[in-house]
Amino acid sequence: MHSKRLAAAVVGAAALAAVPVVSAGEMHPTLGAHLSGMGEHGSVNLQSHAAQNRLCWKFELSLMHPLAATVRDKSGMVVARLGHMYSAKGCATVPKKSLRLIESKPGRYWVWVATKSHPGELRGKLFAGMAHM
Repeated sequence: MHSKRLAAAVVGAAALAAVPVVSAGEMHPTLGAHLSGMGEHGSVNLQSHAAQNRLCWKFELSLMHPLAATVRDKSGMVVARLGHMYSAKGCATVPKKSLRLIESKPGRYWVWVATKSHPGELRGKLFAGMAHM
């Protein structure tokens, strides 16, 4: 009986070892966010290129005349600017530390899209993976 329990424990441990575990420090170079606010909606997909300190994006918005887009922490502090002015698609140089933080814990960051009348009109929390409209 003891050998059967031991064999079951070994098989169970081997099965657990084969399951990939998501570690707290895992990097996610492909990120997305569903954006909403003020009756508008949209999505954004980000691609991090850490080796070049670049963050690329592609927005799909129902909003007219956006002015700027940023990645912010939960306090609203800007972590990365997605260009000098709004562009539906592009890349920007971002500090390496900011990229590492965003990639390792995307759920702690939000994408804000500003319009002339509302600084953070559209907002959405980042997640690992792609967002679809």
